[in-house]
Amino acid sequence: MDQAREDFVPHSAHWGAFSARWNGATLDIVPYAGDPAPSSILQNFTNAMRHKARILRPMVRKAWLDRGARAERSFDQTFVAVPWDEVLDLLAGELSRVKTEHGAAAVYGGSYGWSSAGRFHHAQSQVHRFLNMAFGGYVRSVNSYSAGASAVILPHIMGGYEAVSRHNVTWDAIAEHTDIVLAFGGMAVKNSDVASGGVSLHIERDTMQRAARRGAVFYNIAPLRDDMPEEAGGRWLPIRIGADVALMLALAHTLRVENLWDSGFVARYCTGFDTFERYLLGRDDNTPKDAAWAADITGIPAAAIVDLARRLPRGRTLVTVSHSLQRAQHGEQPVWMGAVLAAMLGQIGLPGGGYNYALGALGHTGRRPNAVPIPTLPQGKNGVADFIPVARVADMLLHPGQRFDYNGRAMHYPDIKLVYWAGGNPFHHHQDINQLRRAFNVPQTIVVHESAWTPMAKFADIVLPATMTLERDDIGAAATDPRLVAMRRAVEPIGEARDDFDIFAALSRRLGVEQAFTEGRNSRQWLAHLYEPTRRALADAGWDAPDFDAFWRRGELALPSAPDDGGFLRAFRNDPVKNRLTTPSGRIEIHSETIAGFGYDDCPSHPAWLPSTEPADARHPLTLIANQPVTRLHSQLDFGAYSQSRKIAGREAVRLHPADAAQRGIADRDIVRLFNDRGACLAAATISHDVMQGVVQLSTGAWYDPQAGAAADPLCVHGNPNVLTRDIGTSRLAQGCCGQVTAVECEKYQGALPPIRAFDPPDQG
Repeated sequence: MDQAREDFVPHSAHWGAFSARWNGATLDIVPYAGDPAPSSILQNFTNAMRHKARILRPMVRKAWLDRGARAERSFDQTFVAVPWDEVLDLLAGELSRVKTEHGAAAVYGGSYGWSSAGRFHHAQSQVHRFLNMAFGGYVRSVNSYSAGASAVILPHIMGGYEAVSRHNVTWDAIAEHTDIVLAFGGMAVKNSDVASGGVSLHIERDTMQRAARRGAVFYNIAPLRDDMPEEAGGRWLPIRIGADVALMLALAHTLRVENLWDSGFVARYCTGFDTFERYLLGRDDNTPKDAAWAADITGIPAAAIVDLARRLPRGRTLVTVSHSLQRAQHGEQPVWMGAVLAAMLGQIGLPGGGYNYALGALGHTGRRPNAVPIPTLPQGKNGVADFIPVARVADMLLHPGQRFDYNGRAMHYPDIKLVYWAGGNPFHHHQDINQLRRAFNVPQTIVVHESAWTPMAKFADIVLPATMTLERDDIGAAATDPRLVAMRRAVEPIGEARDDFDIFAALSRRLGVEQAFTEGRNSRQWLAHLYEPTRRALADAGWDAPDFDAFWRRGELALPSAPDDGGFLRAFRNDPVKNRLTTPSGRIEIHSETIAGFGYDDCPSHPAWLPSTEPADARHPLTLIANQPVTRLHSQLDFGAYSQSRKIAGREAVRLHPADAAQRGIADRDIVRLFNDRGACLAAATISHDVMQGVVQLSTGAWYDPQAGAAADPLCVHGNPNVLTRDIGTSRLAQGCCGQVTAVECEKYQGALPPIRAFDPPDQG
């Protein structure tokens, strides 16, 4: 057992700054003292460092060693321990073979994930830097599973995703100015508990409460009551899943026909309204998108829709659209229509008003950006032009050479022979896991760096044990958090685990590119090197700028924030000629000639209500919401103490409305089976009025745990909803993820409960 330590050391995670002390068996965790609402997710660290799921030494799949790259993979495969020097030689040889026989365009640099808040030991940056140096590049992915549709549609209609979501309306402006927040998809603070790189001050609850006490009204337009915190005092407007665009259209219709819209703003700052207006008023299809039309789709009475529309122009109104709405088929449409509704109200660019996509979706949003740069590891130049939208990884592996559309381009999937993954768990964030299993059997070799036996590690060929964040030194920073954190090591690495940087440095040495990868620096020297641009910017502006050693001794450094200037939309409102938008017209595009030119039937030239091609039906009458969990970030540390404390009989909890449960004879805490034609999983029932009737909610992140000895599409016994979700693109425009909702049925599970093996290491030969 590791020796206990006396002192707490500063550290940071994506869900908060904290101090940690190793007591000889577990970690003692103390949240950052200045955080008004620290996240309970921090408690997942307490038991994680020496958990049985940790990977102790380099492992290679026995079948891959015995039969080479053609051996089929499964989750019940046996691994063989291989010494570090031997496994690095083996891997270097395999990398050289693939490069020689197939070229860099046969390597997919996956590593989609949030493995560490540290800016140097950031697994995704490390593996991409290595592949750029050692291979001259790799097939990359673009966009994200969270914002795949919005990242593509927003530049067409308004501006870049980062600018619209993060440098726009602040929480302080809402507290001071906003009268109505129209939150489509809600504003769940479990999501804003987290920010890439860390968040030291969780301010959302307090700010919403301040606004509500001043008289602001928050509308939670969502199927889940608790998608808005109690502090907001919100009004829940339950809406059928997939109907948000219909409600937005009906609100816009009322504004238009009752002359409550700001026609002057639309004329000066927008383009294409005439085309959209024909659709809105039903001039071409004889279907006005009025409140009566929307009532049948949304389940919200027409009178309530009209009343809400009449309230919106009376004060400062902010329209927000959550990530969740665009993680579905036609996900581009709510993002676009939310912007159009805000434009008709004429308040875009005003303090606390207008449109802020994804406000509250992450801890980055609603905050002032830092006035100085944060440390960032350079990744080098990628010489491979091929890429895929990130959620199309299974299609790429299964259909090399197949044509697909993306953002106006006709593209073809590359032929991948080797997948290199460092950090991240696609068996968490990807859809239709049974199809994903088949897809990951296509590459000749899969290499994974991982700290624990995740499903991705169990499905790999070569598994290299990586340190956890608390087993190494790093710098924690986010572009919207006013604090730089010295992330000091709290405990020695487990077993033979190594830092990703040290693994890649050793591989680079074998491949003859060590100097290019390391630039002659060790980890500590890299930290000082990456810190220097921040220090220099602070010094140039006359702020406190200690050298690296002094910063490291302090443990943290305050960073100045930029002014709350409303971002590019405020500048555009003030002078639309001087501060043109980056759209083709330089204005907000209500109708897009560019998108019209693409000719996509699933993403027309203006926002429209497009129904799902897989709605609930008689066989699968419930709609599943597979949203982000409360107890962890994605699937990280699912074996952690806090995540485990909220499970029931070791399984993830699924929420049902009492009427749906009663109809199926399901009681609270019963184990249930959720299923559709793609797969099935077990979960533990929680009966709740916070879920609309006809809806079930099962969070993502439970580690995929296929039943032992089952058929080709096994039951997940642990509760991973992505065995059920659809693996299709949002549209031909963005090809984003559609994992948020899917049609299912639910029944009480009657058989003997299969054991949970999710955190057990694989067999070792």
